[in-house]
Amino acid sequence: MSNCCGPTKTKQICPECGSSCKSVGMLTLYHQVRFPENQSIVTDSYYFCPAKTCPIAYFSNAGNTIPKQHLRSYQSIQNDALCYCFDIDTAQYLSASNDHKAEQIKAFIVQRTKAGECACEIRNPSGQCCLANFKRFE
Repeated sequence: MSNCCGPTKTKQICPECGSSCKSVGMLTLYHQVRFPENQSIVTDSYYFCPAKTCPIAYFSNAGNTIPKQHLRSYQSIQNDALCYCFDIDTAQYLSASNDHKAEQIKAFIVQRTKAGECACEIRNPSGQCCLANFKRFE
C-alpha cells in the first residue's frame, strides 16, 4: 500500500527558481530517476521542485541536484499530468469534463486510492498523493 497520503512533508526553497518545495523519500528518487543516473544518487534529504519551467527536479540539503530531464516521468510533467498512477493528464481530464465524465474519473481515482491500489510514492515525482493535483487544478 502506498504511503503517499502519510505524514506532512518538510519544505525548502528551490535554489534555482525560488519555488516552495516539499521533501521526498529516497524510494521516490530511486524509482523516478532513470538509469544510469539513479546509480549515483547520494543519500540525503531531497526536495522536489514542482515548477514546470524549472530545470531542477530534485535538490538536497548538501547541494546535490537532479535535472527534470533525468526523470522517467519527464514527459508526463511536460504534459501536465494530474494522476501519475493511472496516467491521466490535464487535457484528458478537461475533455472528460466537457463530456460530463470528469467526476467518474475522479471517483475511480479516489476509490483506487482508498483501496491502497495507487503508487503515488513511486509514480508521482513529488512522492505525494495525486489527488492533491486535482484539488489544485479545480
